[in-house]
Amino acid sequence: MVFDPWSPSFVADPYPGFAELRAAGRVHWFAPSGQWLVPHHADVRAMLGDRRLGRTYLHRFTHEEFGRTPPPVAHEPFHVLNDNGLLDLEAPDHTRIRRLVTQAFTPRTVTALAPVVERLVRELVDGLLAEGGGDLIADVAEPLPVAVIAEMLGVPEADRGLLRPWSAAICGMYELNPDEATAQRAVQASVEFSAYLRELIADRRARPADDLISALVAACDEGERLTEQEVVSTCALLLNAGHEATVNTTGNGWWALFRHPDQLAALRRDPALVPQAVEELMRYDTPLQLFERWVLDDIEIDGTVIERGSEVALLLGSANHDPAVFPDPERLDVTRTGSAHLSFGAGIHYCLGAPLARLELAAVFGALLQRVPDLRLVAEPQWKPGFVIRGLRELRVKC
Repeated sequence: MVFDPWSPSFVADPYPGFAELRAAGRVHWFAPSGQWLVPHHADVRAMLGDRRLGRTYLHRFTHEEFGRTPPPVAHEPFHVLNDNGLLDLEAPDHTRIRRLVTQAFTPRTVTALAPVVERLVRELVDGLLAEGGGDLIADVAEPLPVAVIAEMLGVPEADRGLLRPWSAAICGMYELNPDEATAQRAVQASVEFSAYLRELIADRRARPADDLISALVAACDEGERLTEQEVVSTCALLLNAGHEATVNTTGNGWWALFRHPDQLAALRRDPALVPQAVEELMRYDTPLQLFERWVLDDIEIDGTVIERGSEVALLLGSANHDPAVFPDPERLDVTRTGSAHLSFGAGIHYCLGAPLARLELAAVFGALLQRVPDLRLVAEPQWKPGFVIRGLRELRVKC
């Protein structure tokens, strides 16, 4: 099978395998994870918006009615935290919560964050320059989005070091077939993160501030039908989802540029290309490779009936390399325009924080290109073992 998400060589470069999958057909059964793989852009795009599929089935069926075994009781803290977040809800709950949270991500509010983002980027690049280099991921890519989301939520600066480890442990459960050790780490992180957020919510209820947690608490208290658990889960999701795209696009993107010096040179010559280059880098080496959905009503793809109770794995990375949409898709081209990449998803679960991620990415790529013109790679990086959320362990550079 050309799809092997647990193989280090496949994780390092899944795109030849994706090309074979696309050539072999529109849908493929993958027994190791019990999922149907969907590799073509048109099908992935359509299924992201198809209401016959859902991120959950519990709004319509019990586990037993859907033919699924309930998760172990010991994993309940993770599922309570995860399943009450926007990413794993369907209408009407998704609609109700998204309407409230969207107010924090309007173009106006995101634009107002630009000075904060620019200040943080400047400080991080200053640190990299002062050291003469370092790990671009640990020193720049990771701290930026965590600090921005923490600033939006109102997490005190002294506590922000807690957030990334909790998030990393929880996100381990999004990989295919996570083992029990991964589950236990996620459960423990869910317990600790939830307790921390409940304390913060109690503080904001007593002493409101100009931050998103205060706004959500106010909505909860003013009868907007938002429970405290939904506030906790929403805040956790904003942190978990709010930094992965930025971290991995920064790391994967710079690794791609180092391997394509002509494209790096083009960006250095013309910084105005940065916004479209960000889109191309997200397409070229997609940070979120796979998005799962449950089949709520029978669907048919190219003569194959996928029955209710099945799960589909929408291969975003494959869709982003589909030659039916992207001419010469294996070529990195920072001047490519009109990108229809699916890195932020589509449909009702389209990434709420996409405008903020774009702002952060443009700022960090722009600052490094302009202020560190001699940035160069020290050693070839290694990939983390995860495939669904795909990124580098580190990216060692010199200034």
